[in-house]
This record gives sequence, structure tokens and C-alpha cells, in this order.
Amino acid sequence: MTLPQMQRLLNIMQDLRDPKHGCPWDREQTMDTLIPYTIEEAYEVADAITKGDMRGIRDELGDLLFQVVFYAQLGNEQGKFDFDDVAAGISDKLVRRHPHVFGDLDAADSAEVLRNWEQIKRQERQGNDVEEASVLAGIPSNLPALMQASKIQKRCATVGFDWAEPAPVLAKINEEVEEVRVELARNEPNQAAIEEEIGDLLFAVVNLARHCHVNPETALRKANEKFTNRFKKLEKLAEKKGISVEKASLDSLEDLWGKVKSTEKSENPVDS
Repeated sequence: MTLPQMQRLLNIMQDLRDPKHGCPWDREQTMDTLIPYTIEEAYEVADAITKGDMRGIRDELGDLLFQVVFYAQLGNEQGKFDFDDVAAGISDKLVRRHPHVFGDLDAADSAEVLRNWEQIKRQERQGNDVEEASVLAGIPSNLPALMQASKIQKRCATVGFDWAEPAPVLAKINEEVEEVRVELARNEPNQAAIEEEIGDLLFAVVNLARHCHVNPETALRKANEKFTNRFKKLEKLAEKKGISVEKASLDSLEDLWGKVKSTEKSENPVDS
């Protein structure tokens, strides 16, 4: 995007927030009310990228950029910061956190870049009087749980608190599964304990994904999509056979599910 177009967008934002002639909806918004829209726009960018829809990516990135411009306008109205401050802040941060590009530090590979990045971030947190100087400081509490777990584990790995390979992580998952099984087998199951053990199991699965260089959020989203597509095929197959999905037995549904999977395997031998 050219600088004139960026300025045009900033001017449009100012007009939308104009107290007399602006848009009533835009004038009503606050930083708090914008949060769900920002999250939604970020997911729509991810969805367009996943689909390989280049026009969609362009459009969704524009919507996400508008969110940034909106927050900057609100910050400016409150006398706290403006868009130039936002741009300057990220520019300074990028230069500061890439000394192997803008300084005299060498980085052999991306792994070393990430280690240096985390070290610089820790130094920044130590210089922040508002925030504790913890390895885990600064991880947002309202992140999606899978993303938050991954960030926690990555931070701990930077100080060596991590397994070296996936095998012990798999063993940990088996251990957590057994602990869930024990809780479920009690004469009077404790729901809070079951929740805790399932949480530990999910945390361990995220750890396995990290060790296998898999993004857990992406993996789960793809699994959701695969399940959804298969279930829709199951519904169509049931309709062809005159079977009501709502009234069918579990055995009947599992038989249809198996047929759908078999059809997929024959059509795509590589896929499972």
C-alpha cells in the first residue's frame, strides 16, 4: 500500500469519527467494543490464507488494517498515541529485535534468531516497571487456550525447561490419559478433578504438536474441517439410503461413517 493510500485511509477514519458528520456506529465504538471485531477479522485473514484465496486475503488484510487504524484514531482522540506512534513503535521494536540484520550480531539459523528474540524480550520485560521480569510475563491471559499453551511451552523451552524429543512427550500423554481414566473410574467422579486432568492432557498434546513442529490451532482447525466435511457426506449418504440421521442408531451412523472414510481413501489413497 502506498503512503498516499495510507493517508487516505487515516483521513477516512477521521471522517467516520467526526462528532458532527461522522457515522453514528463508528462514533459509538470504544477500544473494548472493537475487540471481538478485531479477533474476527484476524480469523477471517487466516481462513482466506488457508483457502488460498488471494483476493480474499487482500480484502481481509484491509479489514484487519482498518482495525489498527481505528484503535490509533481512538488513541489519538484520548491524547495517548496516534498511528505514527504505532508505526514508530513497531519499527523500533523490529530493529531492536533483529540485531543480526540491523546490528553486528550473527545468527546461524532461525532457531538462533528465535533464541535471541526471546532473550531480547526478557531484557525488555526486566526494564518494564509495570510487569514482572518472569520468563512467562507478557503472555496475554485472553489468548485462545491452545495458542496460550504453546506460548507458555516455547517460553519455558528458551531456558532449557523442555524435553529434547517427542518420545517423552508421548509418554506424558499416555500418563495423562491414564489419570483421566482413573478419575472417570471412581465411584463418585469429581467433575473438577476430571476437568483438571483433561486440561493436563490437552496441555501435553499441545506440547507434542510443538515438538513435531505442528501448529496446534491449525491442526485442530483442519481436523474440525475434515470432520465437518465427512459428517456432511454421512448425512447425504443417509438421505440416499432413506435413513434419518436424527433417529438412526449409533451403530448405523458408525457404519455410514466407515463407508464415507472408505470412499475418501479410494478417491485419495494418500489421505487417511
